[in-house]
Amino acid sequence: MSGAKSYYVTTPIYYVNDKPHIGHAYTTLACDVLARFKRLDGFDVKFLTGTDEHGQKVEKTAIGLGMTPHDLAAMNSANFLDLAKRLNCSNDDFIRTTEARHLDACRHLWNTLLESGNIYLGAYEGWYSVRDEIFLTEDELVSHPDGKKFTQAGAPVEWVKEASYFFHLSAWQDRLLAFYEENPNFIAPTSRRNEVISFVKGGLQDLSISRTSFRWGVPVPGDDAHVMYVWLDALTNYLTATGYPETNDHWPADLHMVGKDILRFHAVYWPAFLMAANLPLPKRVFAHGWWTNEGQKISKSLGNVIDPLHLIETYGLDQVRFFLLREMPFGNDGDYNHRAMMGRMNSELANDYGNLVQRILSMVAKNCEGKVPGHATPTVEDRGMLDAAHGALPKVRDALDRQMYHEALETIWEVIRAANAYVDHQAPWALRKKDPLRMESVLWVLAETVRNVALLTQAFMPDSSARILDQLSIPETQRTLAYCGSHDALKPGTELPPPQGVFPRFVEEKVTP
Repeated sequence: MSGAKSYYVTTPIYYVNDKPHIGHAYTTLACDVLARFKRLDGFDVKFLTGTDEHGQKVEKTAIGLGMTPHDLAAMNSANFLDLAKRLNCSNDDFIRTTEARHLDACRHLWNTLLESGNIYLGAYEGWYSVRDEIFLTEDELVSHPDGKKFTQAGAPVEWVKEASYFFHLSAWQDRLLAFYEENPNFIAPTSRRNEVISFVKGGLQDLSISRTSFRWGVPVPGDDAHVMYVWLDALTNYLTATGYPETNDHWPADLHMVGKDILRFHAVYWPAFLMAANLPLPKRVFAHGWWTNEGQKISKSLGNVIDPLHLIETYGLDQVRFFLLREMPFGNDGDYNHRAMMGRMNSELANDYGNLVQRILSMVAKNCEGKVPGHATPTVEDRGMLDAAHGALPKVRDALDRQMYHEALETIWEVIRAANAYVDHQAPWALRKKDPLRMESVLWVLAETVRNVALLTQAFMPDSSARILDQLSIPETQRTLAYCGSHDALKPGTELPPPQGVFPRFVEEKVTP
């Protein structure tokens, strides 16, 4: 794709101390939709995901399971790789932080920061959450009556005192604030941007970036008694995948997609590391919300963790992909529940989209010899329907550039609802005898509308959209977004295969208790 615009999108790399859950699937899927859409829109895309495999938490979990950290990391990394495949994700790379290429990148970045005067040796004393791999100040903790302290989210903390290398984070406070001011779209949504700015304005302390109390990590160059702080190691993965330090393929990233719980690392520490290394900063960090399950916070203790593979087996892959990005405004917290899933599947997929396609193509098969019908000069109603279908792409593109997936889907569904209203009003079944030429024009307008809709839904529901485009005899070479619009409309007389349903209704009895 020589000369094409570049687009680099990343998921956070997922921590390997446990199995994948719905939150991991959600983040990966959001990135996949963007990657697919950008490829269809003519971009040279790089889509990265992978696993974060170092740190004290992995070491402790492995010991508790009677495993080595290496074996635990390999086992759970394979689970995340499998999840990406099962979600039908189009990632170009899957990185593991135990790979040689990543160790090389980490060492090079460390030495760069050291040589620039941003790393110094000192001693750390303070509160540390092993679960979150984060250092905390006293005012960020909650004290229990028994004297124990916890993070706001309930993770236990321990007092740590040890020799440590520090990153001179405090030196970058003013430059970070200036960068946020000059780049208002760097952090999204706005509420998260405000949180980050407030945190940085509150004052930045130098950051401990090495540990000596465990061994499962990247050894500090020239001082094997220390391993790198897991977040310095983890964040470097985004550079590793570009070929750093030898090359910088696709850097800077266009979008880091993260959960809101790890925004600080990506919007404060990571930009400071990059500034100190004299490297370009990513263009945008988007922090999405969390899911609840039937109104309850998801936790292992409640036994309500949602397995994304079970959702796929129960409802279907494209149905799950659709629901997760349709159900709530992206960036907000959302609630998963079976009724909502079933409602979206039956109302919007089966009734609105699937039934529209089935009705139109069945009428074409029955009344137009299974060929794309001819059409006359469009009426005002025809023009309105075609304009809606042909004009949807810029709106969808704008929404996805802002990571407003629900807005993009609503734009597409406005066209689908308009098409259902149009077919009911035009009643082509009644035109068959009294005005067959008008019937053909109506069916052509509807089939052309479906062609444009199916092109736009490819990024969200690739398999289902491909089946619809197959039924319209659209060649593989004509399925990019360059073919949206009136300039490549359906050619009358094109042979069409027999129509087949794409979105079946969901039957309640199929749910596994």
